[in-house]
Amino acid sequence: MHTPTNVSALTGELTADYREPSYVSRLLTMLRGLRQPRSSRGYRSAVIEAQRLSAPVAAVLLPLLAVSLLLLMEDVRMVPDAFTTVGVVDNAPVPELQDLADPRKQAAPAECPATVADITGPALKIDTETPGDALPANQPPAPVLISMRARAGACTFTGLSGVSRGAQARGRLLAEFDGDQLTEDAVMRALRWLKMRQLADGSWKAQQIAMTGLATLTFLAHGEKPGASAEFGQTVQKALEFLMSRQQADGRFTGMDGNEYAHPIATYALCEAYGMTLNPNVKSAAERALAPIIRGQHPTGGWNYRMDPNVSKEDGRYRDDTSYMGWCAQALKAAKLAKLQVDGLDRAAKLTVKGFQKNADPRGGFGYTAPGQGGLTGVGTLCMQLLGAAKEPEVKKSLDLMDSWQPSLDAKSPIGGSPQYACYYATQAKFHAGGKRWENWNRAMKPLYVKAQQIEKGAAQDDQGKDADIGWWANVDAHADRPVMDTCLAALQLMVYYRYLPTTSQGAVKPADEIVATATDKDADITVYTGNL
Repeated sequence: MHTPTNVSALTGELTADYREPSYVSRLLTMLRGLRQPRSSRGYRSAVIEAQRLSAPVAAVLLPLLAVSLLLLMEDVRMVPDAFTTVGVVDNAPVPELQDLADPRKQAAPAECPATVADITGPALKIDTETPGDALPANQPPAPVLISMRARAGACTFTGLSGVSRGAQARGRLLAEFDGDQLTEDAVMRALRWLKMRQLADGSWKAQQIAMTGLATLTFLAHGEKPGASAEFGQTVQKALEFLMSRQQADGRFTGMDGNEYAHPIATYALCEAYGMTLNPNVKSAAERALAPIIRGQHPTGGWNYRMDPNVSKEDGRYRDDTSYMGWCAQALKAAKLAKLQVDGLDRAAKLTVKGFQKNADPRGGFGYTAPGQGGLTGVGTLCMQLLGAAKEPEVKKSLDLMDSWQPSLDAKSPIGGSPQYACYYATQAKFHAGGKRWENWNRAMKPLYVKAQQIEKGAAQDDQGKDADIGWWANVDAHADRPVMDTCLAALQLMVYYRYLPTTSQGAVKPADEIVATATDKDADITVYTGNL
């Protein structure tokens, strides 16, 4: 007789037979199997089960481990002395900096005066700063730079058009614009001399802010930057850290002279440094430093000492100082090249052309605070070239006037009492003009400057640890921080071949698009070609 089947019970038994064991159940079965003899079937089954069970664990743990390693590599903690520039290629250690005695083995000249009276006529006078509020020698600058992961995009500084400061571009441009190995050797001796004269806090004495800015510009002009230069990267890093540690919340710097020439010079250096490193802290410092310059510009387009935006108390007019304006204009130009975005920057760069036109002489030349034909002619000429007004009559007539100038280290030079300061601008203005003007000037400049450099053999070591020469210049300028300023000005001229591409080069300034910039109506807006800004 057939026995009825309990369908529910049978279904439950079948379901239990085919149900997937839980992870814990499989784990316990595996552990029991692993305790059996190795030759048994249970042990072999447990080994196979262990391999199966490890897969989901690995799927979770391996990604976690990989993410942890990436986070460690991406460390962006604020650390002292840890500036790794974007686009690094070499982080070789740099020898200890030394505070050397003057290698000339002679008494230093008297200190420059803290302030300089206004000048007239051809004699050129520049302001200097006193080393006030200096940091104690044993107090390093605050750790203000940030460590960054290397990425592409900032290995070289882009000039007016294209790349001009990479090692390969330097060699090509040296040949194209008639530099040579002699000029490069002189530049390297100067960079090594500057490195050895850097103080422990990253500055250069005695006018710390201004001279640190100038020295930084000199290293940057050769393409030397933190993280990418084995020999000079640490030098530039310390210099930038010094400048940033001396910056106040309003963007100005502590320890400046009464007239604050140091501010636009330091701003110029920070803007170029950001363009070459893309470091966010350098960017922030540069933007803060630009703000007082933009705020201090007169409606006439110029600047007075201390970036004072007010009219002169003496005559109720705006005092537009061509010498001071020159450094402000160069800072604005560097900011534009670095693609910094600051409120009012575009307007200020265009308005600056009006300021120089105000001090332009109808016969050619630029005066100090009024039209003239003295040693500041090169300042107005260069700055108008850089700001897109190279074809204006003021520039053309001033270049004609400077045709009679010759590179000089002589205090009796017709250029004026500070010939190297005048030549710093004239060299660049003639380079941008090009043609016979540049060829004739360069033919006289190269042997003069190379021969005038004072050299000490084997006083330094290069990045390979080999003995290397150092060199410096001591000029006769009426107002200069000797010999640091002298050395920077001369070295910058010997790097003119590749520091910026000439404004006459294809793609730098398009002559057909260059629009006249006039100052006939002081209230009128100005329109200049800004394709190179």
